[in-house]
Amino acid sequence: MEKRTKKFEEVIKTRLNKFISHNSKYSRREADRLIADGKVKINKITVEDMGSGVDVDNDVVTVNDKTIRIEKDKMYTVIVYNKPKGELVTKNDPRERRIIYDTLGKKYLHFRPVGRLDYASEGVLLLSDSIEIVDGLMHSNLERTYKIKVNGPINKSMEMAMQEGLDLEDASVGGHSKSKITSMYFKPFVAYDILTNGDKFSKIKVIISEGKNRELRRFFAHFGLDIMDLKRVDFGGISLNNLPTGKSRFLSKEEYTNLRSYLKQEND
Repeated sequence: MEKRTKKFEEVIKTRLNKFISHNSKYSRREADRLIADGKVKINKITVEDMGSGVDVDNDVVTVNDKTIRIEKDKMYTVIVYNKPKGELVTKNDPRERRIIYDTLGKKYLHFRPVGRLDYASEGVLLLSDSIEIVDGLMHSNLERTYKIKVNGPINKSMEMAMQEGLDLEDASVGGHSKSKITSMYFKPFVAYDILTNGDKFSKIKVIISEGKNRELRRFFAHFGLDIMDLKRVDFGGISLNNLPTGKSRFLSKEEYTNLRSYLKQEND
């Protein structure tokens, strides 16, 4: 019975510094400092425990004697992870290969990824503790930006497909060997920029507005090219911001604001 009670409390309580940072101008670090300085109260009682939780439905939190107004649609967390090559976006792997949670740690096991980057890909991976946020972002038309290296030249046929879209009855080449997906429609790319174009390899930056299974690998495979390197550098305006490979960060206040604005528009 004790375990069930403790688990229930964790569900309905939100960590105090998270509550403050999501509902005010203060960052989490600033919130921690305010708590340490005795500037934060819950129900008129000064908080001394840095690990205190907030009942968002019933508690009143004040900072410097000013009440923080609750915006319930903000009570979630999103992190950006700079996924390295050689990690799987999954919680378990029967072959015991390295997974993202080996690096992120157990504290993020309840966070779900927004889509996937395959084993050989790297870059921006968003994760959230809100299923609604994950599903909303996963099926959104937010722009995703990638830097890609392929093992050959970019020709006019590829450019035409990038500009006009591509409908393939057989898009299995480039997909995972166990994938059940065969046909696939590729929307026109939002934009692309050919950085280098050579016989042995080419580099291209592309922006797309969907996140289908191994979409870019299937696209270029149709034209006989293998992707040698693939790095996602931006998802919906959320970028790495010099985040080192294998490290994570919380969204900035501006990124949270933009995300809430987008989700509100989608739900209106």
